[in-house]
Amino acid sequence: MSEVRRFDETGVESEELGALGGSFFLLPVELQQGAGYSAIGAGASLLPITAMLLLLSARMGKFASRHGPRLQMTIGPIIAGGGIALLALISTRSNYFAAVLPGVLVFAVGIAITVAPLTATVMAAAPPADVGVASAVNNDVARTAGLFAVAVLPALAGITASAYSSPGALTHGFHHAVFIAGGVCALGGVLAGIFIRNDVLKPAGSAALAVERS
Repeated sequence: MSEVRRFDETGVESEELGALGGSFFLLPVELQQGAGYSAIGAGASLLPITAMLLLLSARMGKFASRHGPRLQMTIGPIIAGGGIALLALISTRSNYFAAVLPGVLVFAVGIAITVAPLTATVMAAAPPADVGVASAVNNDVARTAGLFAVAVLPALAGITASAYSSPGALTHGFHHAVFIAGGVCALGGVLAGIFIRNDVLKPAGSAALAVERS
């Protein structure tokens, strides 16, 4: 029962992080329609996220295995939420280094802190025979939350169909959207700090050691 509860708790954070897909669906649209970027420029603006994940994910996984995942699963989403909110600096014809890069970098650091511990915690919550199922469910929850966010977040932010052809209206709605998404992400960190046990990865480590010795 405790494993089921633990999986439910990590699933909630997976859902909230997946919900960020709504804001990152809107970001390239805002950069092109609101800030005047090209399609290539809008896509390239997110490359620091990939670079940060490559740089930090393995280190964050090792840290979580030694010290437990709760700290990272708490501060990571809060930092990521702050990065999302910083995207409100974007306005029509805004400079990439002044308005876009700060939010992208802060978000990238937060996500890099969170992803490896979150995945490891989900895997540890399942019996060894069901690890594959746990991984699939975790991905399904995140993808479903992302699709739901893409559908709902623009409406919550007041972005109508006509706003996509009006840079000023789109930017105004985008600012509301990133504050909503940032708040949801930070809430995930708070919930992790309350509910995630710091010894959650110890059984997985013990099991791996037993297998190695055998």
